[in-house]
Amino acid sequence: MAKKKKKKSPRMKKSAKYEVKDGLKRKSKFCPKCGPGIFLAEHKGREYCGKCSYTEWNKKGEQK
Repeated sequence: MAKKKKKKSPRMKKSAKYEVKDGLKRKSKFCPKCGPGIFLAEHKGREYCGKCSYTEWNKKGEQK
């Protein structure tokens, strides 16, 4: 008999794109090439735009 896989519980994202306190605050940076409305995705060691492939590298040891 095969082992059953455990279901992973859904997790909340650590960093949401918006914060609502006394208005709307955007947490992530916008893509400088695409303009407002397109956010940079946060990865380990870099920020990346999925639309135009723009990449900003973080300094060594700097993490968000």
